[in-house]
Amino acid sequence: MLIFNCTEAASNFFSRVNKGKKITPVVKPPSSVIEDDEAVESTEQWLVHAITVQRKHVLFVIHVQTRYCMIFADAKKADFEGFVHRFTERWFEGLMRDALHHDILQWVPHDSMQERFNESCRQYRLYKRGHRSAQGHIGEIAWIFQSYAAEWGCLPPDEITAGRFDAKINGFIRGNKSAKGDLVPDEEMMTHWLRAYCGVNEPGVQTAHDRRKEVKQEIRELESQLRGD
Repeated sequence: MLIFNCTEAASNFFSRVNKGKKITPVVKPPSSVIEDDEAVESTEQWLVHAITVQRKHVLFVIHVQTRYCMIFADAKKADFEGFVHRFTERWFEGLMRDALHHDILQWVPHDSMQERFNESCRQYRLYKRGHRSAQGHIGEIAWIFQSYAAEWGCLPPDEITAGRFDAKINGFIRGNKSAKGDLVPDEEMMTHWLRAYCGVNEPGVQTAHDRRKEVKQEIRELESQLRGD
């Protein structure tokens, strides 16, 4: 199940007014603190925040556990079902692209993985609830995104461009008080995905993690050679 914890701004974004009455899919959470929720293996906790950039709505969605973030530009107000469809497609495509680029597909049983992923995303809930640490990371990412948008003179024009920005952002090292030391969101999300959706055991996850780092280093060395460094 997908849990979208909405800030005040995101709650307002997903709500609408009809004949003077506020209609919203956002409900009261079972607890005020995300970590106090009853632990359910298939539940994914995300924090959603909304801002306006160049007069258009932009949503920032960050995975509380791994701090993996996706940015949805020019989002349609109060269209939560449209957002969920866009969200699941971007998340899946981002994971598959990362696996392809870093030689991880050998650990991915496509059919069973797809079934588990679809089952997890079939149900979702919206809660009006924040998370101070994840919100801090969203604030940093929003500042970076607005700087890039000002430089480009526009928002990402399509999902491919937006996905590239996601990949760039998720390669940055971030601190996390609930984790030991710093973390890299794309690495954390990949290991989470292998455990939760690909059925890979811990030795396999570690092997895949090491392989990803090897390929990442190989890519850096090749890019350095091409630049003539």
